[in-house]
Amino acid sequence: MLQIFDKIVLGMAGMRLLSASVELTAALLMLKYNNVAVAFKINSVLAMVGPMILVTVTSIGLFGLMGRLPWSGMLIIILGVLLIFIGMSKL
Repeated sequence: MLQIFDKIVLGMAGMRLLSASVELTAALLMLKYNNVAVAFKINSVLAMVGPMILVTVTSIGLFGLMGRLPWSGMLIIILGVLLIFIGMSKL
């Protein structure tokens, strides 16, 4: 039986699978090079990729909820994501 997925859900899941692939590849590269300096550089790149994935997946989800979620609910979600970034920048 062929299961049909919602395009929005498929996009969100696809981005998360891409993110997982990047993370796994980074871990394998760290093991391959077996060097703390190289592993640190790879980890730094991951620190940039993670937030981009978060924003992309959240944006896709919000796009999918347009019309079903009141504007106040969307605003609260967007503010929540912004608060995550503000909190992370204070570390």
